[in-house]
Amino acid sequence: MPAIPSRDHSIGADLGAGNSSAVVGATRPGTPLWAMAVATFFGIGRAKPGPGTWASVATVILWYFASLAIPAQDRAAATTIAAAIVTLIGIPAATLVARGSGVKDPQFVVIDEVAGQLVALIAVPLVWKSFLAGLILFRVFDILKPFPIRRLERLPEGTGIVIDDVGAGFYALFIMHLLLHFGLLKG
Repeated sequence: MPAIPSRDHSIGADLGAGNSSAVVGATRPGTPLWAMAVATFFGIGRAKPGPGTWASVATVILWYFASLAIPAQDRAAATTIAAAIVTLIGIPAATLVARGSGVKDPQFVVIDEVAGQLVALIAVPLVWKSFLAGLILFRVFDILKPFPIRRLERLPEGTGIVIDDVGAGFYALFIMHLLLHFGLLKG
């Protein structure tokens, strides 16, 4: 009987450039489905161009609507808890997907943007200007990676993938609250 050629049916197979021995971004069949779903923020990490920006935009929109159901006095705590949960679940998910893809920080892993974006929205008013400013500030700090954020990327596996974006979220949060304190972001 002739051999039947096999196909890679792994979740998240991606075409990449410059790697002839393996498909960059393809995950091994053993990568858990839950990890891929979480790490890609339920597929948003596959959006092009700029999957990190798409994940941040989705986070802002989803958190805005979730915040409408949370009493105003509880929103800061709820945002903090949500950011912590996403971080704690995101680290092992990012680790498993990075291992499965063989890439240190796969571009399609965007749970780090979700965690960082939530940090940037802690204790901000539920108005469009605050949410837009939080989105822009987070993306700027995530892209520029000012000191010491770039060093956080050196942490092992999923920890480095997620924590550097949490750091960018804290930078954005600080600037956001300065803008709010000085009345530059009135609703």
